[in-house]
Amino acid sequence: MSITLLIIILIVITSVTAWQNRTMFDKLKLNPYMVYHKKEYIRIVSHSLLHADWMHLIFNMLTLYFFGEFVESGLSLYFKSGVLLYILLFILGAVISSIPSVLKHKNNHWYNSVGASGAVAAILFAGILFEPKLGIYIFFIPIPIPGYLFGIAYLAYSHYMSRKNADNINHDAHFAGAVFGFLFPILLKPDLVQIFIYKLTGA
Repeated sequence: MSITLLIIILIVITSVTAWQNRTMFDKLKLNPYMVYHKKEYIRIVSHSLLHADWMHLIFNMLTLYFFGEFVESGLSLYFKSGVLLYILLFILGAVISSIPSVLKHKNNHWYNSVGASGAVAAILFAGILFEPKLGIYIFFIPIPIPGYLFGIAYLAYSHYMSRKNADNINHDAHFAGAVFGFLFPILLKPDLVQIFIYKLTGA
């Protein structure tokens, strides 16, 4: 069984269990005030195991399923410890993506956030690094969008919506997770930049 499927199973079990146990849900969700002032650092990881509802859970898990195993293979192709790096990518994706929210809302006791979106964005953008022309389907659009174009649009949209602050979606986490996911493999193997450019312009 792949690491991706194991992560999905863990997230589904944790989310469904927490829906039935409010105390558990409250202890695992990202609350920047509790992280910053009470030093409850586990929340910057544990929040990625929770989701608000079935739609939120299914959307994130489908995205993780479709791109996770591809990224697992990519990391294993370029690194001997690809499996461990994949796990680290997911965990650090959750951590890094939560930092903007913690800093922005550290004094807001009422702000909460849940979901693996930041970590999933990290996986997705690592996939775009490995294969920039990877076709990505959005909702019911039958034509795949090249990964690099989707990436640009995704970052621009996340930045815009974060500044607008018009909904309850943590766009800061999406943006930070995406940038981290793209840069993480490059920091470990700078040659990936040349491979990315070659695939983008020559493949």
